[in-house]
Amino acid sequence: TSTCRGFSPKKAKKKKKKRKEKKTGSSIMMSKQLDMFKTNLEEFASKHKQEIRKNPEFRVQFQDMCATIGVDPLASGKGFWSEMLGVGDFYYELGVQIIEVCLALKHRNGGLITLEELHQQVLKGRGKFAQDVSQDDLIRAIKKLKALGTGFSIIPVGGTYLIQSVPAELNMDHTVVLQLAEKNGYVTVSDIKASLKWETERARQVLEHLLKEGLAWLDLQAPGEAHYWLPALFTDLYSQEITAEEAREALP
Repeated sequence: TSTCRGFSPKKAKKKKKKRKEKKTGSSIMMSKQLDMFKTNLEEFASKHKQEIRKNPEFRVQFQDMCATIGVDPLASGKGFWSEMLGVGDFYYELGVQIIEVCLALKHRNGGLITLEELHQQVLKGRGKFAQDVSQDDLIRAIKKLKALGTGFSIIPVGGTYLIQSVPAELNMDHTVVLQLAEKNGYVTVSDIKASLKWETERARQVLEHLLKEGLAWLDLQAPGEAHYWLPALFTDLYSQEITAEEAREALP
């Protein structure tokens, strides 16, 4: 057998061993740093647990700190984080309240609700002496519900979010139409054709699907052409016992 000039199997083996040792040393150093960060985070949490429990903004900052080192205080209902902060219980209880609100309003909105409306309803249900809750808290609790396979999902619409609490199949077409309906609370076939440059059949299919899933109301009395109302985007419907026709008349 021949070897390349200047190449020594023994030297190559030594270099490989050194690289491995260097890599192992770096891993140990990173592991030690991570342990130190976690220890500091636990000390910080112990010192500021009241603020973390009571102040939503402080809670967001704390969650961000946890995320930077891969710690999820919501991952388990047991252990240090749950016992020290009670955050596991807090988000579990919040998740139950979110489900209750969504179920109570499902007959009106078909299982779609804006984050703002959900926040308002949850706060109303908690009472003025309860621990304050932010929209960020709601999103975190919903993500935990989603992980349990409860049918919950979060849909970006304009500058806000729609929370879907029923396992309806919504694709990108449906989401785009929901975004289009955000301005007025309703949409028409003509609106979709003009804004999205779709064919009539594509627009009708999307709207029919929203009707079938109970996410839209059909108003045949509207001037010009049929209006497809999205009750989740028209928050007055939650506080008043009114029909789609009355809702249309209430708009300026």
